[in-house]
Amino acid sequence: MEWVEQLFHLLFLCSQKLFWRYLAIARQPRQVDLVNDNIRAPRVLLINDGKQEEMSTRDAQKIADDQGQDLVLVQANGNPPVAKIMDWGKAKFESQKRQKEQRKNQKIVQVKEVRMSPVIDSGDFETRKKAAIKFLEKGNKVKLNLRFRGRMITHQDIGREVLERMAEELDDIAKVEQRAKMDGRQMFLVLAPRKAK
Repeated sequence: MEWVEQLFHLLFLCSQKLFWRYLAIARQPRQVDLVNDNIRAPRVLLINDGKQEEMSTRDAQKIADDQGQDLVLVQANGNPPVAKIMDWGKAKFESQKRQKEQRKNQKIVQVKEVRMSPVIDSGDFETRKKAAIKFLEKGNKVKLNLRFRGRMITHQDIGREVLERMAEELDDIAKVEQRAKMDGRQMFLVLAPRKAK
């Protein structure tokens, strides 16, 4: 019988969590478009066909209704607020379309990491160089990370030479964004792709 009580207690706790989560979502204020009847200002500065005129909100709404358009508040903080007569559905659609296009054209630059050692062999160096070239050609930044193990930390100059050699060999497609810098037992250098001419 104990397990039945535990089960009911668990169900009760889960339902409480869901209830509070639902309540939190319901309390979030919804964004109301300041259009037509949602405009609460008594007077507005109406822009219609290039003319500006201050009038009551009711009169402006009447003009918009006569034209078969919507009265849209374009600047609510103005004194008086600025309203414009337009087709709100079309304007909203165009705005969403522009935002979608901007998001599509936006390029997210990532920082890719290439790990090396101060005593790297020439074959491994070439492999890491090819990986860095691939990342740079895709438009990403490259962080060359050199890890010192044991007593290698006493020879930081060797590690710096390895990083600078890699930066020199990639100089035609990348520029150094951040010079070689120590961070604990690691030294790193950041390369950014050069703009295509």
